[in-house]
Amino acid sequence: MKRMLLWAPFGAFALLFAVVASGLIAPADRTVKSAMVGKPLPKFTLPAIIGTKPGLGNETFQQGKPRLLNVFASWCIPCIAEAPNLMRLKAMGVPIDAIAIRDTGPAIQGFLKRNGDPYERIGDDKVSAVQLSLGSSGVPETFVIDGQGRIVKQHIGDIRAEDIPAILEALQAAQ
Repeated sequence: MKRMLLWAPFGAFALLFAVVASGLIAPADRTVKSAMVGKPLPKFTLPAIIGTKPGLGNETFQQGKPRLLNVFASWCIPCIAEAPNLMRLKAMGVPIDAIAIRDTGPAIQGFLKRNGDPYERIGDDKVSAVQLSLGSSGVPETFVIDGQGRIVKQHIGDIRAEDIPAILEALQAAQ
């Protein structure tokens, strides 16, 4: 009996080690996915953030043609990395609108001048209210919206070259 008691601390340590090691080897997926996928866009109207582009509202996405909705910010480093791929999508004829999160007009103008401008409209979401109503948890995030204004796909993070085929497929399926 005493021998078993001597091994008890070692057994407890081994069990604790196994639990910690399993968490390190296969960490949990902590990606926050939107519960709005498959549902209509929430009603919103955002003013324009820069004078050369109109603002954005949910009615823009109810005109019968699928579109991308990109959530971005001028201060977002991954948004800079994503910009060339958004320009590629625009060159392929994909209509892209955007929501600028907690930003200013001059900063957005500078961002677009440096990185290219793939957007038809940019809405100003000063307090991230629309972003949160979409179920977006950060920037950049992109949503594929069908022609009736329903969210059909969410892409979390920056769009990379390898993501473009899946986005084009989702746009095609949303027709």
